[in-house]
Amino acid sequence: MAQRDTNGTLPAVLVTRDLHKRFHSPPQPVVQAGRRYFGIYAAMLQNSVVREMGFQANFILWLFVELLWFGLQLCFVSVVFSQTKTVGTWSQWQMVLLVGASNFIQQVYQAFFLVNCTNLSELVRTGKMDFLLLLPINTRFIVSLRQVDLGAFVNALFAVAVMLYAAGQLHLHPTFMQLAGFSALCVVGILIHYSLMFMLAAISFWTVRAQGIVWGYYNLFNIARMPDEAFRGARWFRAVFTFAIPMLLVSNVPARVLTDKLGSPGPILLLVGMCGACMAVSEWGWRKSLRHYTSASS
Repeated sequence: MAQRDTNGTLPAVLVTRDLHKRFHSPPQPVVQAGRRYFGIYAAMLQNSVVREMGFQANFILWLFVELLWFGLQLCFVSVVFSQTKTVGTWSQWQMVLLVGASNFIQQVYQAFFLVNCTNLSELVRTGKMDFLLLLPINTRFIVSLRQVDLGAFVNALFAVAVMLYAAGQLHLHPTFMQLAGFSALCVVGILIHYSLMFMLAAISFWTVRAQGIVWGYYNLFNIARMPDEAFRGARWFRAVFTFAIPMLLVSNVPARVLTDKLGSPGPILLLVGMCGACMAVSEWGWRKSLRHYTSASS
């Protein structure tokens, strides 16, 4: 088995050998370029599978820990509703569906982006960013997607199972448009998380290490599983986590689509608008960070 670096990833030289032909193909039209990027991502996904299968015990243990944490969140809902019948207008099974939706969004985000965002500061500190900047491919693409957390996909399936059970308890029969809208809004929520966390990770170009900031943002995910109506009396809190860090939107709006709790399209438009704003600010911060970057060898 190939020796791994301190981050548990395969050595860069092996990745380079596997992707060399794809990276160094000449400029191509949009469709062919899309195929090229898909091929590159497929190679990185294969590398992630090899890495996970090399540490099967860690893979299984991490699944258990994540499922235990998800179970504790559901227990918290049970404790809350042992003292009250509703939280705002949310019933117990509606809140269970919300927790399931929140965990689904979190796990899909974690599968694609979390490990890459947290490793950005290591790329800067160790000088591996120099290698990535030399590749004839979009640097943000390779930095954001070079590793995949396969265990998070399994945990996302458990979240879907919880949502299905809660929907059954609520006797919900969502239409195709509701399911499509829920899926699209989940993608929007994932992009918001990615944009904000990537922007925070880019602070490492100035501070070298930024894992504390990144994991601090990750801990804010706990707010997303709470009904937004639970914070009616905390206006400043609700304003901050709606318009500055839109945690109260990313899970509540998709869950409201499934449970018919949307009174107007306003929350959907706000969520999509916040996604666009977060993506724009994140890209601006990334470009500014790259201009500030100095090679580790300089």
